Amino acid sequence: QLQLVESGGGLVQPGGSLRLSCAASGFTLDSYAIGWFRQAPGKEREGVSCISASGVITDYADSVKGRFTISRNNAKNTVYLQMNSLKPEDTAVYYCAVDYSGSYYYAPCVRHRGEYDYWGQGTQVTVSS
Repeated sequence: QLQLVESGGGLVQPGGSLRLSCAASGFTLDSYAIGWFRQAPGKEREGVSCISASGVITDYADSVKGRFTISRNNAKNTVYLQMNSLKPEDTAVYYCAVDYSGSYYYAPCVRHRGEYDYWGQGTQVTVSS
């Protein structure tokens, strides 16, 4: 059973920080690229960040660059998204996903939702005063 479970979301004031976790079970994620996506009410799901299978290459949306950091801990079979200097426009449900079928170990990751095969159920992040 392949499963991704997000956690770490919650309510935070503008300027605050959260760290999201994406825990994998049923497979070992160290061979696959992982992406973080988010979807706000009434908007399409967008790619926030991704990390290559090797963990060396990362990519970020312009809107979060310099504020968010993606990382992976293969020993814990978990990927993280550290979010700092949060803004109200960051409010969304955040999803992690795995590029299970199409990634090479040293290839760059992509932030296109069509590249990803399996998705978690999401965790809510609300930035409000």
